[in-house]
Order: sequence, then structure tokens, then C-alpha cells
Amino acid sequence: MYRWSKQFLSIVLLVMLIGMPALVFGQTFCNPLNLSYRFTPDKPSRRAAADPTIVLYKDNYFLFATATGGYWYSKDLLSWNFVTTSDLPFEKDAPTAAVINGVLYYFPMNSKLIYKADDPVAGKWSVYNDNFPFTVGDPDLFQDTDGKIYLYFGCTNNGYLQAVELDVNNKLNPIGTPVNVLKGDPAMRGWERPGDYNTGIESPWTEAPWVTKYQGKYYYQYSAPGTQYKSYADGYLVSNKPLGPFNYAPESPFSSKPEGFINGGGHGATFTDKYGNYWRVVTMVISVKHIFERRLGLFPVTFDKDGQIIAHTEFADYPMVMPRHKIKDLRELFPGWMLLSYKKTVEASSALPAHEPALAVNEEVRDYWSAETGDKGEWLSVDLGVVSVVNAVQLNFAEHNTQLFGREGVKAQQYLLEYSTDKKDWSTLVDKTTNEEDLTHQYHVFKVPIKARYFKVTNYRVPGGQFAISGFRVFGKGTGVKPSQVKSYRVERDKQDARNVTISWPKQTGATGYNVRFGIHRHNLNRVYQVYGETKLTIRSLNKDQQYWFVVDAFGENGVTRGVVH
Repeated sequence: MYRWSKQFLSIVLLVMLIGMPALVFGQTFCNPLNLSYRFTPDKPSRRAAADPTIVLYKDNYFLFATATGGYWYSKDLLSWNFVTTSDLPFEKDAPTAAVINGVLYYFPMNSKLIYKADDPVAGKWSVYNDNFPFTVGDPDLFQDTDGKIYLYFGCTNNGYLQAVELDVNNKLNPIGTPVNVLKGDPAMRGWERPGDYNTGIESPWTEAPWVTKYQGKYYYQYSAPGTQYKSYADGYLVSNKPLGPFNYAPESPFSSKPEGFINGGGHGATFTDKYGNYWRVVTMVISVKHIFERRLGLFPVTFDKDGQIIAHTEFADYPMVMPRHKIKDLRELFPGWMLLSYKKTVEASSALPAHEPALAVNEEVRDYWSAETGDKGEWLSVDLGVVSVVNAVQLNFAEHNTQLFGREGVKAQQYLLEYSTDKKDWSTLVDKTTNEEDLTHQYHVFKVPIKARYFKVTNYRVPGGQFAISGFRVFGKGTGVKPSQVKSYRVERDKQDARNVTISWPKQTGATGYNVRFGIHRHNLNRVYQVYGETKLTIRSLNKDQQYWFVVDAFGENGVTRGVVH
């Protein structure tokens, strides 16, 4: 039994009485992950992280990624501590990490060096193998339940992804010759076609193998068509043996997020948390300042009764609960907080041409509002239209015209977030005016929901350039009724190209947008295209020889109404 002090209870009661929001730590999160993304060393100035791996080692999660200048560790997958060290080559791309026989190893792409951790929290590593016999693209180290070790690798637009066994008694050197596993086939797999909307004709990049063993089967996951596209996704193959032969899974891709505020579900790593829940950490795409301007995201993963692996991306950039137990139902992870700020009235202290205030609330991370300066006092405000119950706010800062490189000397964003019911009397919601944490996707959630109509963020300091925001996102629960149900819709499969399909449906009362869900089994419609405002969608990511089921769900500020499956 907990025994609370009278002083603590008095503070809690006071907070409740005066109506001030109490911040909740360690309960929910919102993609993209709120990490200390580094400015890349090369021009143009932009932040980036991609190609992630998360492993659990000695009660800490370790997160490694491309172009970060270090790595992170965490106890809870929510609060991350950054580590840098001269022991590792951080400018190498797409590193992998794995715990093998109780030891943490690190293996970068295109390197002949394998490292082992002496004390990873303190940044202490040593070289374990100084002469791996060949360089590999996008490596994945995997230890099977029988103790044997395998390397899966490949990053190519014209060759095969491969696999080879490693010698655990000989510094993880290869045993035998690598076997071919997979070659891209965009003529059959629409999702492998390049482009944001799979309209390209050039050869795709197939890359980033990752193997997960589940109930005796080996799931060989891989990415296509390219890291710079909104369509970046992960498919998979299945085998009864670690070196195959592997069979392509017709429900691929299993991890895909082509629409919404931030997109991309490719080049990821599947792992289990401390409670046995599966997750996939993925690369998410911005690609405005540079094609490799990227972020990281975290999706829950399940295996269904048919053995299908599923990365759940429905509302995957809305708030999600981080569980502290083995979940029994995926619905435990979603608090039901809906977006209240979409295309609402926005005002600003100033704005640059082509970066008007409305771009901060259009649910597109690639667009952003920018003030004319980075001076203290620049501000942006959102009017929700009515007094609403608000649970969380996510502020996505978009550095405009920065000339910053690396981490050295970068100052943290400082700001004040306020709220009001009448636009006259303002109360402090979040005070970050003396903040020194360099985090750019700031997510604030409140234990006591607030009632407000207006929100305003005021700049106190920017790292560089102008004060800019790509997403001023307010989440809560509306007080009205849910949208009406989509009962009928039209599906037209392209007779000339079965990789394409067009779905249309009638507009629904109370709907902000729609989730078009589909899959190869009627009971398992887990691929999702999220659209705002539109009532027609063309999808070009189908497998050519596969039949599909579709359904259209309506969502809005008051919740989600599931559609009727035909």
C-alpha cells in the first residue's frame, strides 16, 4: 500500500482546484519519436536519423541509427539518454546491434569491423573482429534459439538480399557461402515501385533485411522502394529454416504508413519489450531539405492466428500508450484522443512567403509555417472553434534557414505554450523558456485534461534560422457524436494494371477524414491509407496476383466509426 504525505496530497488537491494541467511522464508517446536528432555534418543543414535498431540489453533499450553521432539508451522506450564515444564509427550507415550469448555487439554497414560492448551506458566499446572478410549492406545479426548465429544483409537496386551462417567460435566470421534470398519484383509487387505514390518505373531499392523467429518460423523482413519516399515500407518472407528457402508473404507489405502527418514504415527492426510485446522501430520520411531528411517512429506489432506479422499503423502518428505489462488487446494502446486542430483558424506574429500559418495545421510534416525571424516574441496560435477537452499537444519544430552542422554548439528550442477559453485571459500550459534539451518533436500530455479553445506558442529562442512549426497538433475528445458510417463504396481494380485500385465513397457527416483499410483476408484488414477531406483514393501498392478486401472507416474529432466490409 502506498502512503502519501500530507504535503503531497495538498499539492495534488491544489492542482485540481486551480485547474492547472499536471504533466504525465511515461504513459503515452506520439510519433515521430521525440529524440535529439542531430544536424548532419554536410550541407544543406537539416536534422536526420534513419535505419534504426533497438535491442534490450541488461534492462536498458539501446537505439542505434544512421547519422546520429552517437546512440541512445532508455529504461522505458520513452525517455532517452544520448551517448557519444570515440570507440565507434558513427558516420557509418545502417548499423545493426544484437545480444549474442549475453554480449552486445555492433556491426555497421560497409565495415569490416565488429565491435562488442564493455559498458555501453558509459560509451565503452572494443573491437571484437578487425577483419570481417567482406563488406555488407544493411546487416542484421541474429542468434537462433539453438545458439547458431546468422547474418542477413543487402542493399541493392539490381541484386539479391542474402544470408549466411556465422561462426560463434571464430569472431563471427562466415561459414560457407552466402545464399540468395530475395530480389525486387516491382512488376508483380506494386508497393516496390518507387515514388511517393508508387508511380515510378526505375528499379527499386530492396534493402534492410531483419529476421524474427516466431513459433518456429523465420520471418525475413525487408524494405522497398527507397528511403526518401512516403511509400517506404517493409514486406516479408517466411521459412521453416534460417537460411531458407523463403516464401514471399502475399499480405506484404506488413509495415506501411503512406499517408497522415508523417509517413514511412520502412528499414526497421522488430524487437520485444520487457513484457513480451512486439514493436517495430522504423524510418519515417520528411525529405524536404534533402532526400535523407528522416525521423524515427515506433509501431506495435502482433502475429495473428494465421501467422501473419502485422505492424499496426492505424493512427500511428496519434498518441499511443506505452504499456507496462503484456497486452491482451491492441486497443489497450490507443487512448482514443482525436486530432482537434486540423485546418483550424491560425494566426501568427509574422510569416514568410510560401510558409503561411495554415501550413502548421494541415497534417503534412513536409509543409511548415515560418515566422519572418527567429526573434524572441514570434508566435503562432490555433483556434479550435469551440471550447474543447484537450489531453495532449504535440509541437513539431521545423528549423528554417538554419546553418547548423553536427551537435556541437547547438542550442535548444525555448518556448512558452499557453491556452485560453476566450482569447483574453491566457494561462501557462508548458513553460520551456529555459529549456536546454534539444528535442524537436515536443509532446506534452496532461494528467488532468484542460478545457480550452485557443492555444498559443511563443518563441524565446531557436537553435538557428527562423521560428518554424510543421505541426501544431492538439489532441482530445470531442463532445459531439461520431461520424456517420460509410456503408457503401466503390472499388475499381485497374484492368490494365492490377497493382492499382481506386476506391470512392460518399462524404460522411462529422468526418474529418477516412481510413481506407484493406488486406487479403476479410477478417484482417490491417493495411491503412489515411486521408483527410477526400472521398476518393487511388492505391498503387497492391500485389498484382492477389485479391483484396476493403473497408472505409470515417473519423473525426468525436471518434471513429467503422465501415461496412463488402
